Amino acid sequence: MDIIRFQVDALNVEVHADSQSSGRAAAEAASQAVCKLSKVQDFVSVIFATGASQLDTLGAFTSRSDIPWNKIVGFHLDEYVGIADNHPASFRRYLREHLTTRVPIHEFHEIDGNAPDSERFCISYTKILRDGNPQLCLLGIGENGHLAFNDPAEADFEDPRDMKVALLDSTCREQQAAEGWFRTCEEVPSRALTLTIPAIMRVPKLILTVPGERKAHIVKRALHEPISEACPATILRTHPDVTVFLDADSAAELELDAIA
Repeated sequence: MDIIRFQVDALNVEVHADSQSSGRAAAEAASQAVCKLSKVQDFVSVIFATGASQLDTLGAFTSRSDIPWNKIVGFHLDEYVGIADNHPASFRRYLREHLTTRVPIHEFHEIDGNAPDSERFCISYTKILRDGNPQLCLLGIGENGHLAFNDPAEADFEDPRDMKVALLDSTCREQQAAEGWFRTCEEVPSRALTLTIPAIMRVPKLILTVPGERKAHIVKRALHEPISEACPATILRTHPDVTVFLDADSAAELELDAIA
């Protein structure tokens, strides 16, 4: 299929044939952004998400030869509380496997889900994040519309914090189990450390990859529902520079014929 491009409010959308194509397109956009920034600043700070939706994007991104990895400082979007860093579902482990051991990245700041004092860790990580001043964020959208672990009940568009301890709702936990990160929903931790909505929205450029049929309904909601914390992803339509990369499956509930 031909690439379909359209805009909803300030949100740019691209629909590609499959997840591999959308992942490559997202990686291309991220590469262009990083290369442009690296020409005018010593280091480029990038926030990385995890999960099934990011696999094709990270695979394509880390395979590129044009990225100045020695200038990239990485940050972590979220992590479960109380999960060992070698657990199969650990986001620290995920990013080590799919990012930091694959490329010569200058520096990466992990979120320690095992920190003895989660609230204190949030404060210390916030300082590092503010000092780093991220210019790019790669992320996805959860089946309940969450950004990072800001589920509908936790999302606060005016949150004064940059990072917090969030409770995970049942839809979020069901998604983690359905994607194979845990054997059952009950195994999914109930809390996570997450960057907040304002911290994400403050990043100048956002690139989202949202593939798969399980995301079709929330993509429709994110693009067409009124902007509200009931579907946190709707706030993306107010960001000045955000592109969402979809595949045919995740775009299945959109009226693409009318758009094309």
